[in-house]
Amino acid sequence: VGPYVLVTPNETRRKQLQQIATKELNDLEQWKKEHRPGPITLVPQRLGGNESEAQVRQNQQMILMQSKYQKKHKREEYVKAKKAAEEAEILKKKAIQREKAERLEVKKRQEEMQRRELFLGDQKYKTNELLNRLDVGLPKSDSCQIANPGPESTAWKRSHAYKQALREDENRRLEEMRQEQQRKAELLEFKQKQEEETRTRTLKNEQRRVNNAFLDRLQNKTQPNNIYHPGYTG
Repeated sequence: VGPYVLVTPNETRRKQLQQIATKELNDLEQWKKEHRPGPITLVPQRLGGNESEAQVRQNQQMILMQSKYQKKHKREEYVKAKKAAEEAEILKKKAIQREKAERLEVKKRQEEMQRRELFLGDQKYKTNELLNRLDVGLPKSDSCQIANPGPESTAWKRSHAYKQALREDENRRLEEMRQEQQRKAELLEFKQKQEEETRTRTLKNEQRRVNNAFLDRLQNKTQPNNIYHPGYTG
């Protein structure tokens, strides 16, 4: 610690400051006494409104019950709306999966149809090749116009009739396959249209239900003093 200088206090100055402070405190107390507010005089009057305490407490209880019911109703509506949205999402996913399965089924049927057509085409080619081999060495149709047809003419006619029957049978099967494929395509289109109408109808009904519930909530909010609104079980 460095050197320091001790200053002797001035007792006269200290006494003067104490006297000034004491005088100011006394003046303040005197001013408070002189400016103390007087008694307040009011005209007697009735306070608290026109309702009794029991009626006011009853109204408070009713408002509390309404508030609890509205919160419960709002929570139930939220749960219902969430559940409906989840169900709609599930139905949408199921519809998408069903459409994929139907498209896959149509693709498989088309591939099967193409394989059958290729098989029938190959069978037709081999049949024609076999018939052409049978035709080798047989006389032509103009050379068979004789009075007494021989065994070669009869064989050629049989071969020609057999070939014609095979062609007609093949054409008939191809036509039946085309008609069956067309009927399946029309049936699938009709089924998809019905499912789309069903989904649209379900979505509209759900939207109508949600809108009605929202309107009911609005109506309940516009009638806060009515505790007996629809759905209230006391």
